[in-house]
Formats: sequence, C-alpha cells, structure tokens
Amino acid sequence: MKRVLIAPGPLRDIEHAFAPTLRAAGLHFEYPVREGFAFGAILTEKELLAQVPGCAAVLAGGEPYTPSTLATLAAAGLKVIARAGVGYDAVNLEAATENGIAVCFAPGTNQEAVAEHAFAMILGMLREVRSQDIAIRAGKWPRKAVSFARTTTLGIVGLGRIGKAMATRANAFGMNVLAAEIAPDVGFCETHKVELVPFEELLARADVVTLHVPKTPLTRNMIRKETLALMKPSALVINTSRGGVVHEADLYDALKTNRIAGAGLDVFEKEPLAGSPLCDLDNVLLTAHTAGVDKKSREDMALVAAQGIAKLLSGEWPADWVVNPEVKDKFFAR
Repeated sequence: MKRVLIAPGPLRDIEHAFAPTLRAAGLHFEYPVREGFAFGAILTEKELLAQVPGCAAVLAGGEPYTPSTLATLAAAGLKVIARAGVGYDAVNLEAATENGIAVCFAPGTNQEAVAEHAFAMILGMLREVRSQDIAIRAGKWPRKAVSFARTTTLGIVGLGRIGKAMATRANAFGMNVLAAEIAPDVGFCETHKVELVPFEELLARADVVTLHVPKTPLTRNMIRKETLALMKPSALVINTSRGGVVHEADLYDALKTNRIAGAGLDVFEKEPLAGSPLCDLDNVLLTAHTAGVDKKSREDMALVAAQGIAKLLSGEWPADWVVNPEVKDKFFAR
C-alpha cells in the first residue's frame, strides 16, 4: 500500500474527517514520531528528511519544503504534497516542479473562517472589548462611547474568496466597501456594492484596512512606513493573510506614535511571536495564526487535502487544486 504522512499533529484529533477518503483509495496513513518535540509543533526540515522517505504523499501543514529537501524526498518516492489549507508559501514550487512533485491546496474551505475572525478583530477593536475587559477585572467600570462599524468604510486589499466573504459581511453591517484587486470580479462588485479603487486611494479613504493577499514579491511589506503615512490617524489595519505583508517595525512605529489608531494581527514575520515590541502596545489585538482554523474549516481542509492525494495517486488530475500545473507531464512520467 502507498504510504501517506499526516504531518500536522493536531489532525490526529479529526481522523474521521480525512481517514475514510484515504482508506477508500487504498492508502495507508501514519503520523510523525515526535521524540522530544511538542505534539502540535510544525515538523522541522530534519524531521521531514527522517520520516517522509518511503511515503508517496504528505498531507502537509506549514513545514518547510526547501529545494534540497524536495530533491531528497522526491528521490525517496514523494510524489504529492497536499496542503491542509489555502497557503503554500512553505513549499518551494519551482523545486517541487523540477522534481516532479505535484503540490495541491484546499480552496474554498476556510474563507468563511478567516472572514469571521477578521470581523471579530474589527468589532473587538471598534468596541474596545479588550480594554473594557481588562479595566473591569481591575475593579473599574469604563462606560464611554465607543466606535462603530455601520456607515464606516472598509477597505479590502485582495478580493479573492476571503475578500469576497469580507465584503458580504461588511454589507450586512452597513459599511461602505472599497477594494483593491488586480483581477476583479466586476459582477460581484456590482452586486455587493464594492467600489474598486487603486491601493493608495483605498488606504487614504478606508477607516479599516483588511489584508487578504498571498505573500509574493509584490505584496511583501506592502504595509510599511510610506503606505501607513497615507492612512487616516483613526484607521485600523487588520492582517489575517501572511506574515511579511506588513513591515512590523514600521507598523510598531505608526502605532506607538498614533499615526494610525490600531491593528489586529493574526500572522507575523516570525512565528510563534516572541519578544516583539508589538506585545507592549495596548492598541494591538494579537492572535496565533488561527484565523483560518476553526473546527469546521479544519475538517474541511483536511478532507479536501486527502481528496487531492487520493485523486493524484490514482491518476486523476484535479486541475483546480494543483498550484504547480506545469509539473503535470513530469508527475505522470514518474
């Protein structure tokens, strides 16, 4: 039987979500041996090299697939990496393609989770939930007027699946919606009253800027000193996309000097976050890269990743799920 490594430790708890698909495809799955490592920690490159050889596929988390690692694993039989999620920046796609490894993801599985989380951050900050909770626990009673969502302007950077989920929620809250998107769905924008504007104009007009873009050379540090300077002093920045899209040192300076009012951050340049000056600020709301992972989305992502593995190893080609389509001929040749 072909072997599949289930790399993310927490997926042991939801085996019911993906195991039937793998078993039905005649695949044997196993979990990593984690001697001396935390159960939920991301596998290291050394662990991948020790445990993936002999496996035809990996149901992957955020572990690093570098060019050298991919070359070694391909030589040892790895053919598929299926991300239980929608991000795949931990996989060097060029090297995967060169080595005949198909990389797939799980589209359409967590956009609602991310949108709910981003809106929780927005409302929590506008309504000053954290500061009120802290004050009440300290014996105070901080009754005062707080900010509001209705009639304010939400600026969505990236109008893909998650950006669209943000737009529909903004409509429900009575917000005005702007979006910056390089390949816009004009029909969606017309239906949901989304005004398409250039990125710089969005920053200048929005009361809340929410980021929903992949990390690429074009988006890296797109929120930095120069772009923060375009924003209103009362504005909020929400980042549930990828660490590195926001230049954290520049954001810290903007928050510290009240250049902008606040930020909600779920992703960071280096994770887990430790020793960051952002932790010393009261106008920042921090979460542990959990926006896309609620109980339902986690099961959905694991299921679609397992389906991707089953299809690819049985000779099917799920084109909408494969993120390096140029590997097709080399993959089937293997």
